Amino acid sequence: MKISLLALATLATGAHAFAPSVGRAVVPTTTVISTSTKLNAIDDSTGWDSFRRVDPAKQMPYGEASRKYRRTVYSHDDWKKHRSPDRFFFYVGAIFKSGVYRNLLREVAATVAVASFIVVWNAYVGGYTDFEGIPHEAIINSQFLPKLTLPLTPFTLASPSLGLLLVFRTNTSYGRWDEARKNWGSNINRTRDLNRMANAYYDMNGVSAEQREDDLKTLALCTWAFVRSMKRHLSPEEEDEADFQEELRQKLPEQQAEMIIAAAHRPNRALQDLSNAIEDLPMHFLRKGQIHQDLTQFEDNLGSSERLLTSPVPVFYSRHLARFLAVWLLLLPFGLYQPMSYTWNSIGLIPTTAVISVFLFGIEELGTQLEEPFTILPMQAFCDKIYNWCMEISTWSPGDYGRPMKPVKPQHAFFAPVDIEEEIDAVLYAAPTPVAVTPPAPVAPPAPVAAAAVSSPYEPAAPVAAKPAANGARGFGNYLDQLGP
Repeated sequence: MKISLLALATLATGAHAFAPSVGRAVVPTTTVISTSTKLNAIDDSTGWDSFRRVDPAKQMPYGEASRKYRRTVYSHDDWKKHRSPDRFFFYVGAIFKSGVYRNLLREVAATVAVASFIVVWNAYVGGYTDFEGIPHEAIINSQFLPKLTLPLTPFTLASPSLGLLLVFRTNTSYGRWDEARKNWGSNINRTRDLNRMANAYYDMNGVSAEQREDDLKTLALCTWAFVRSMKRHLSPEEEDEADFQEELRQKLPEQQAEMIIAAAHRPNRALQDLSNAIEDLPMHFLRKGQIHQDLTQFEDNLGSSERLLTSPVPVFYSRHLARFLAVWLLLLPFGLYQPMSYTWNSIGLIPTTAVISVFLFGIEELGTQLEEPFTILPMQAFCDKIYNWCMEISTWSPGDYGRPMKPVKPQHAFFAPVDIEEEIDAVLYAAPTPVAVTPPAPVAPPAPVAAAAVSSPYEPAAPVAAKPAANGARGFGNYLDQLGP
């Protein structure tokens, strides 16, 4: 009973993840399956229910071929359907179109085969009941051929450990997908921020409108070239190489496109071109430094994505979980035989084993599918949006919204570009400024020394005072006088 409840809970909470969803721009309206996710290829299908629109005569692919149908881009209509009260009926009805379930065919077939063998074997050696409800003796009656059963207690004790392993596996894989999605979200934000600042900071002094348009368009193309190179760097070669080269040759100048295609690390080459495009813009170097901060974030996003692509969840963890789950499910029919004895010849063991196997193997399959997130992310749609937005920003100009820009105030003009070489030359080679020198005033000669005072006949002449001692000596003498004899 506990296992059945677990299966129902899995269906209720994770059915959407089993259904192969697809973005609006992924699935075509024809029977030919296309991998394009360009914005111009939008049709009536949505990210929520687009896999229903696949031609019934054409089977939904599974395995690696089904990953392109999981590049979901939601719209408001998709969210309304996602919250629909009929979603459970829709999800259950789409089970047989699920690429995840079809990918589990061999695993589920193995457990069902074990359950079927147990039902038939126990009927041979333990007796059976015919269609009319009449019991019969065992066809093979031997003490050396017992019925195949196991107590259910070991499975009950092992279930929490298996559940924890499955939870950790799926949580870790979802964390990797979430990090990859955030990296691309950061790319989208930074590309818009970069082109917005370049447009606003662009100094029009001495620059024609045509030159400004060409500089900003070049910057927008270099921005797109980086994210498109990053998308190719993270995608399988057989899926994206031809489209990548075709797009670069269509949008970029020939020499730039060939340099990126021939580079050993294409995103690095595209990022270098973007740095050069920024340095070529007429603006203050402090503002260029602020724009370059976005390029540093690009580098961080690229490094994080490369880490996710090249470093899986430790393989010994995945292998142990796969072995644990496989052994647990292969032995489960032995433990469920007695609880299913209330059904005719315990025939209920077969569908019960099939349902439990589908959902538990499905949880492990979800973790495996999410572990490498880039082939299920709509990266092409991201690149197309970045291209459209950056090219649109490059066409805007100050004052085009109907309000003319105010002239720059003198106290704000320190951001104007300065020719450093000219400033240095002006300081080093400027002619010296003549300085007026005022001659010193003449010094008057000292006055003659007065004659000695005439002594009074009645009073003796006062003794001439001696020259006072130096400050230090006078002070030291006063100090000795205070000490006394």
